[in-house]
Amino acid sequence: MAKVVWQSGIEYVSGALSKPSKNGQHSCAKMLLATHRVAATQSSDCNRLYLRRKVERSTPVSQKEIALRERFAAVRAAVKVRENDLAHITQDQADFLAQKDLANGKKTMNAYLWLVCGAEYDAEHNG
Repeated sequence: MAKVVWQSGIEYVSGALSKPSKNGQHSCAKMLLATHRVAATQSSDCNRLYLRRKVERSTPVSQKEIALRERFAAVRAAVKVRENDLAHITQDQADFLAQKDLANGKKTMNAYLWLVCGAEYDAEHNG
């Protein structure tokens, strides 16, 4: 996503300014990417503009990649159901608060639900 910060003129532009679409309609053939580097240097030229051609995949989708896509879709659906399930909300909130400040604790409720639902998926399909 492109980011423009306005001051007296344009201070910097950073991010993807245009992206080729997946379905090919109303898309540019190349990706236009701007970067802004913040570092103490002697050169004031710290903005870069890159053009990237559209890349076609050269290898077929592997079985591992298909399995990972299926896992992601299943966990995403489980998280969506669980965050609205009244039977789990209170306990999930208590469990989330208990682990939040631990060293490996998840800092957001969404991340915690992804951890829980991902573990449930893995136990169901791998164990």
